[in-house]
Amino acid sequence: MAEQIQLKDSERQPCEVWTRVMGYFRPVESFNIGKKGEFNERKCFVESKCHLDKPASK
Repeated sequence: MAEQIQLKDSERQPCEVWTRVMGYFRPVESFNIGKKGEFNERKCFVESKCHLDKPASK
């Protein structure tokens, strides 16, 4: 079994997250409070698991 590495918060390096907004990419840190809230409410999905190749049921 592989040894699991534990880091203290003080040892971690912050990661800058960018996302596409209104046609261009921006760092999330520069968003206003409302846009940050919208970003946090987003749900991620995997397109291959969406079964887009199957017809929609009625």
